[in-house]
Amino acid sequence: MSESLASITMTTLEETKFETYTLGAATFDLSGLPKEYYTLVDGSQSLIWVQPIFQALGLKSLLAASLPVENFTHAVIHGKEYTAIVVKQHGNYLALLIGPQTEIIDDKFLKWAQCFDTNFLKNNPRFQVI
Repeated sequence: MSESLASITMTTLEETKFETYTLGAATFDLSGLPKEYYTLVDGSQSLIWVQPIFQALGLKSLLAASLPVENFTHAVIHGKEYTAIVVKQHGNYLALLIGPQTEIIDDKFLKWAQCFDTNFLKNNPRFQVI
């Protein structure tokens, strides 16, 4: 039986691992419109991965107009050069970019992402806000 997300606790090492695997992020309002983008300062990642997230959130909104999809918690979008995870947070959606071969997506990672504060990225010298 899997643990419920509410009962999962993470170690500092696990949180650091999740933060290390984060290569970019974007926030979207609840209607799916982009708010902020966070990229690595070294410029090693472009923003092309954000477009499929925008499209997926738009598709979710279209589906929600005719189908009951209120329990959306996350989506994973695999690209050739990236993997993006979209989670619903309180008041917005957060998309995180990780490497395409990274296999950290589990209940602990999803819980961490749902609670992730993007102020961490604003104050992290590895990232810049665009």
